[in-house]
Amino acid sequence: MILNGWSVMTPNKLHKIGIIGGSGLDDPKLLNNIKQVVIKTPYGLPSDNLVTGQLASREVVILARHGKKHTIPPTQIPFRANIWALHKLGCDVILATTACGSLKTKFKPGQIVFLDQCIDFTKLRPLTFFDKHQVVHTPMAEPFDKKLRKQLIKLAKKLKLSHHPKGTMITIEGPRFSTQAESLMFKKWGADLINMSTIPEVTLANEIGIPYQSIAMVTDYDCWKKNEIPVTFEMILKTMHQNADKVKRLLIEFVATY
Repeated sequence: MILNGWSVMTPNKLHKIGIIGGSGLDDPKLLNNIKQVVIKTPYGLPSDNLVTGQLASREVVILARHGKKHTIPPTQIPFRANIWALHKLGCDVILATTACGSLKTKFKPGQIVFLDQCIDFTKLRPLTFFDKHQVVHTPMAEPFDKKLRKQLIKLAKKLKLSHHPKGTMITIEGPRFSTQAESLMFKKWGADLINMSTIPEVTLANEIGIPYQSIAMVTDYDCWKKNEIPVTFEMILKTMHQNADKVKRLLIEFVATY
């Protein structure tokens, strides 16, 4: 398939692994032989320069979703430019780390969740590459990649990381957090987790043909749970900093074995 003059990725030999970093998980120090790459796309500039390098002798590209200084709010993230840029650099798979709130008691702060489903509750974002000249309906029954998820689960068990093999993420617009009424509604809808970044990132990866898997780090209980302090950004950062090494270990092990 040809999209805006470039071919959509087809299954091929693995060349590069793209890592989209959420809060605290966009550390270029993971790599050796680091290079900063500036890419202009048909959708504007990505969130920041892409960082390329080697990890366990494999080529990796890291992109800070909110920018390296966390200056881009969720609605303004250039999702299309980000995914297009990773495609342009030849990434064959994308691992996306994200902070999230828990909507179920069993998903506890500090745990990792490998998403298998998502719900879109965004309102203002461009959601597709196919908004001009052609109409393409992308299958999304299984938005995340089963093969990537299976490997990550295997490695999480090996590393003895507290994790859940699946979970449903609802993505809200942000940047504000949910009201208590909204949080309770999302629970009733069947969502397990809540964030502001999975949509449209996963949708765009599916459109372009790059296998995509989220690694979600639970940081809080949103605002639905009695006797718990409602979520704040400071709370998210504190939990992410305390647990970022878990996800970094998982990423290193994945790159070395995939």
